[in-house]
Amino acid sequence: MNLRTTLGAGLSALALVLSMAGSAQAAQGNFTYKYVDGYGAERQVTLHDPHSGKCINLHAVGDDKEQPGYGPRNDTDTAVTVYLGANCQGPEWRLKAHGQPAKDTLEVRSVRFDAPQVS
Repeated sequence: MNLRTTLGAGLSALALVLSMAGSAQAAQGNFTYKYVDGYGAERQVTLHDPHSGKCINLHAVGDDKEQPGYGPRNDTDTAVTVYLGANCQGPEWRLKAHGQPAKDTLEVRSVRFDAPQVS
């Protein structure tokens, strides 16, 4: 009976750790931005539940040799810092959680989402 109790407690602890690890690693919601592709067409990219706490170079615009993306919108549950340069370098701006879309004049190449608040 002691083995069964120990095994049950161990599995419960593992389930708790796994559930907490998933929520601490990602902002919940969508982050979108626009860019112009090589054919001159405007495209929109959506990051769904993006990773938090690390720099993300954005698809198609995350290199300083490319034209930057623009018009970011943060519809996640955490604030985000957007950077004009790749690798979270250069001028930066903060966008609130569930905020209004930024103007198309705000250019972006990389982002870093705040770690979600643990309650």
